[in-house]
Amino acid sequence: MNRNLLRSAALILLLSNISSFVGVVTNGNSRHSATAEDWPTYGGNNAGSRYSPLSQINSGNVQNLKPAWTYDTGENNNPNERGMDMQCQPIIIDGIMYGTTPRLKVFAIEAATGKELWKFDPFEGKRPRFHPMRGVVYWREGDDKRILFTAGSTLFAINASDGKPVKSFGTNGEVDFHNGLGDEKTYGYNLNNFNIRNTTPGIIYKNLLITGSSVSEGGDALPGHIRAFDVKTGKVAWTFRTIPLPGEYGYETWSKDSYKKLGGANCWAGMVLDEKRGSVFLGTGSPSVDFYGGARKGTNLFANCVIALDAATGKRKWHFQTVHHDLWDRDIPCPPNLITVTHKGKKVDAVAQATKDGYIFVFDRDTGKPLFPVKEVPVPVKNALPGEAPWPTQPVPVKPAPFAYQSVTEADITSRTPEARAYVLDRFNNSTKGPKNQPPSITGSLLYHIGGGAEWGGAAADPNGIMYVNGNNMLWWLKMRDAKDKPQGQLLSKGQVLFNNNCAACHATDAKNAVATTDQAYPVLKDIGKKMSRDQINALLETGRNRMPSFQHLSKEDRNEIITFLLNMEAKPAANDIHAQTAEVTPKKVSDFPFSPPFINNGNVQFRDQDNYPGIKPPWGTLNAVDLNTGEYLWQVTLGEYPELTRQGVPPTGTENHGGPIVTAGGLLFIAATYDEKLRAFDTKTGKIVWEYKLPAGGFATPATYMVNGKQYIVIAAGGTRYGLKSGGSYVAFALP
Repeated sequence: MNRNLLRSAALILLLSNISSFVGVVTNGNSRHSATAEDWPTYGGNNAGSRYSPLSQINSGNVQNLKPAWTYDTGENNNPNERGMDMQCQPIIIDGIMYGTTPRLKVFAIEAATGKELWKFDPFEGKRPRFHPMRGVVYWREGDDKRILFTAGSTLFAINASDGKPVKSFGTNGEVDFHNGLGDEKTYGYNLNNFNIRNTTPGIIYKNLLITGSSVSEGGDALPGHIRAFDVKTGKVAWTFRTIPLPGEYGYETWSKDSYKKLGGANCWAGMVLDEKRGSVFLGTGSPSVDFYGGARKGTNLFANCVIALDAATGKRKWHFQTVHHDLWDRDIPCPPNLITVTHKGKKVDAVAQATKDGYIFVFDRDTGKPLFPVKEVPVPVKNALPGEAPWPTQPVPVKPAPFAYQSVTEADITSRTPEARAYVLDRFNNSTKGPKNQPPSITGSLLYHIGGGAEWGGAAADPNGIMYVNGNNMLWWLKMRDAKDKPQGQLLSKGQVLFNNNCAACHATDAKNAVATTDQAYPVLKDIGKKMSRDQINALLETGRNRMPSFQHLSKEDRNEIITFLLNMEAKPAANDIHAQTAEVTPKKVSDFPFSPPFINNGNVQFRDQDNYPGIKPPWGTLNAVDLNTGEYLWQVTLGEYPELTRQGVPPTGTENHGGPIVTAGGLLFIAATYDEKLRAFDTKTGKIVWEYKLPAGGFATPATYMVNGKQYIVIAAGGTRYGLKSGGSYVAFALP
């Protein structure tokens, strides 16, 4: 064979490998093919690899990268208001970028200039329901081009050319997102009366939109079933029930009739598709209620599972449960990655799943068998709450090693300053600590992984089987309490009952239960009346904001009762007053839903020192490169810094990070995500920072990369708003001069 033929054969092989990895048939529809210049779906491609074969921007010239354009959404621009999260990774197809604003409007702009083409407001003329939105879905058949997304409890289809609703989809472009969950006859209550939304886009298989959902984590959590909607009509094509009904596989892993009062087990983090196999892969979250499982004894399939489904029918192909009987809110927090690795000398198509625990599970894509051994390890079960039955073992992969802390000892407590150590040590000495799977208690427990570990930004993977994942080392202080505790010997008010059932899963009301109350992920609500008026609290309950869902499903009267409780304006009858309020006995219900657990947590509280730095030694945020062919780490580095500590001579500590990485053929990894508000480029071979840029606001989203007219761009949503940081509402694109 001559040299030219060899070159041609090598080029064909290279292009074949790239196309199979990137996913040429991006949307599962053979009538539309994406090119390497596009970023056509959330995660970059059907495999969710967050990888691009573009290399115009590379490790040799990245230092010349400059801002190319900025698109200002016009939102989050009031410095006197806390803004909305903007977590969107935009998609780019044929030179057009589609994304979302902080207030969930969808836009189309020129990807080369940032010039706005159209904008669609899903809440025009309606009461808004705000929540994070991480992207949109594109579908095309001939000249019919559609953008699909969920805002509040409505699934929308709009014309990708002009932003107008597709009238033939549902009712004038709208479908109730409750459809396909089940009916009142089956569940004993009207599911339409409770909150559901979607924070991460689904995926397209042929003419089906396959999607998960985001639901409450308290007693009013709807079931998290996986559904497929017909892209053309909006009708439900199939449903996979993640909480089985009687007679279905997995029903015996719950208490009798758990499905009638418990929900969750939802896929809120997104999914990926192997079109050739006709398989969709996803991970599910914990069942309700977080931190107490006395009403759901058993392992609780299909909560906390990696699942392979037949994309055409929704039938289960295989599953693997990463947490049995979850008592720690250890949802699978991000989509899996479809990768190909060399295992025992053979190429194996695999599924890799990063977890909140800091584990990486690697499975054979066809069988679900782990490629590296997974051991069932005994865990603590003593001192559990009354009625609880913790599962005695939990699965732990032998390889790769965890990329996040697993236990806490006194040696791990901060030594940043003597004062900080003394402040934190007092709470440490009065809490349950040790192995990470301690059952929640009324004493108060120190636990990792209520927040990851891995976060919703997910992991990137290159064609060589290398996974790149950012991680958090954040410790949380979890204290349970009896839901019927009576303050100062009094009866529970209706407002406190409603607060316990709807709000206490996230928010504490007493500052003494928090190490630090400023800028927490879930703010402590003591003295909330000094910061917000009754009208402001009511507006927040109606619309939701960031992680907090809308509570429009509660009546105006019930929302008023919660506000009155929070403002400490309720009457305080004596315990022996026969005319005292009797609201602690909730109105008689026709079903066990919403479920009222006997124990609730007193908010999600991070373990921080008096200056609001993490109460443990750094690194607090990391970036990791793992060779999934061998299960070994190539490098681990800190991600982010606190500039004021760096100026004091403290080595970079890393920061908590939200958002994920992308990787390119140019040998670069791009990630923002950190509290120092920087976008960084890392050399994928060494883990060294080779470029960084201070964004106008924190980039708590995942970047994207694409090419238009021969020029490669990197784009990131700069939305800010995290924990006291300034807000922003712009997309910033970078290119070489």
